[in-house]
Amino acid sequence: MNPVKQQKGKETMINMTVSGASGRMGSRIIALSKNIDALNLTGALEQKNHQHLGKDIGEVIGIGSMGVTITDNIMDAISQVNVIIDFSSPSATIACLKSLAASPIPVVIGTTGFSKDEVEHIKLYAQNTPCVFAPNMSVGVNLLLKVLADIAKVTQNDYDIEIVEAHHRLKKDAPSGTAMKMAQVLAAALNRNLEDTAVYARHGLIGERTQKEIGIQTVRAGDIVGEHTVLFGGLGERIEITHKASSRDTFARGALKAAQWVHKQTPGLYDMQDVLGLK
Repeated sequence: MNPVKQQKGKETMINMTVSGASGRMGSRIIALSKNIDALNLTGALEQKNHQHLGKDIGEVIGIGSMGVTITDNIMDAISQVNVIIDFSSPSATIACLKSLAASPIPVVIGTTGFSKDEVEHIKLYAQNTPCVFAPNMSVGVNLLLKVLADIAKVTQNDYDIEIVEAHHRLKKDAPSGTAMKMAQVLAAALNRNLEDTAVYARHGLIGERTQKEIGIQTVRAGDIVGEHTVLFGGLGERIEITHKASSRDTFARGALKAAQWVHKQTPGLYDMQDVLGLK
């Protein structure tokens, strides 16, 4: 395990554990963290029976030995840790939080696909420690979330709203967490109940579109990193706002920014809007 870094000037080093360490996102978070002096990787967590358990995380992700062994033991992974970055799976995230309930550690959660009960458990955990919970950690997407509410408040019921998201063929949850966050922001701005107005698929003789529905459509193909388009369709015009991610590094950088921010906060549930000062 890496030695605990000492203070550099007046800044204390932040020791972090990454859960889902060898995954698509976890590996990029770890690789990019090497360029941030304030961050020190001290733990790499994976699920039981993972093929890389016992191996050095740096060697597994191709950046050279880091002296940090991949483990499935949460207690081993969090020794001397100030913050956990979680990009694993809903079940793994909740298992981690339950293990930490007695001694909570600040956490950044980028995992998506949680059930309502699992989200409630995250909220409960955040009562005792600061927690950043965000489906998308890119600056661009979070700027877009802020703009969407403003547009919806102006267009109101005169414009139909459709959300189309596209991701790689290996993504397991649908719609994406980002698409759902967009839908939640829009529904709140329009005082609509998303559970009553969301439409996730259309097929056959479905009748006319209702005035208040919010369409959320999914594409899964190839190696698409992440694309989201929100369409406001009015009479004689339409507004389309699109965010396209060409690299997972944009999400990884956001997660690392959140990790440096969250451990300084008071207990509570935060998102990237808080981290970026957009609220």
